[in-house]
Amino acid sequence: MNENHYFSKLIKLLIFMKNKYVDFISDEHFLDCVANLHSAYLKAKNNITKKNFYTNKVDTIKLTFDAKFNDIDEESLIQAEILRQIDKSINNSIGTFHEQILGGINGFEVGNLSGFDIKAKDDTLFADIKNKHNTMNSSSAEALFQKLSRYADTYKKSKCYWVQVLAKSSFCELWKGEINGKEYSHSRVYKISGDQFYALLSGKENALFQLYKNLPIAVKDYLNSVEKSELAKENSAIDEIKIETETSKRTILDQITFENYSYYLGFDKL
Repeated sequence: MNENHYFSKLIKLLIFMKNKYVDFISDEHFLDCVANLHSAYLKAKNNITKKNFYTNKVDTIKLTFDAKFNDIDEESLIQAEILRQIDKSINNSIGTFHEQILGGINGFEVGNLSGFDIKAKDDTLFADIKNKHNTMNSSSAEALFQKLSRYADTYKKSKCYWVQVLAKSSFCELWKGEINGKEYSHSRVYKISGDQFYALLSGKENALFQLYKNLPIAVKDYLNSVEKSELAKENSAIDEIKIETETSKRTILDQITFENYSYYLGFDKL
């Protein structure tokens, strides 16, 4: 039986049960969001071939310090560097996960590249979701404020939000202040922390906490419904590099350095 068969059986079973995970979206929707994120993880892992790993050039001088100062063997070090690259590609997918979860709340929907991330179906709310509070520079913040202001001006009954899922405190306040030397404010443009935004949309004060506490259970249920073969996909970069070292007799770091910088003076002698 394939992955879709097991997953479909799990979904059909949950349809006839009271919510197992959270009380503001269906279990079916929750598991769909988990499945989408799992696909993003698999795609990110599978994308790290040796060619992709080398795309932005590997800083083997820094990796040498990392290996010596942190007492890490070279293979473990490269695996950690590969995981770091995977993590970078996953960050956007985490934001998408929150958008999809929130889009499953009754009365709201995902923007789907329409200029906003989440909106109320009656056009009384528009939101742009950032996973972390520090993901924008001043120019990006200015552009976002101007975009949210345009929505607020176009839809007179709407409130517009810059959502920081992982914020430095819990808040919901008018977004005003100086950006790039200009004063910005609007009576219906807000900035809001993730917990407060989850509460606002769901009507449940502890909605984000519910998500956090039940996420391990939902992920476990999802993984148990997936064939093991679908979980085994991994990056190939380290294996490709090790095959090269068997022929060249170089260390892993020397092999990576040679393949990245053999055109530098003296590096062709590695």
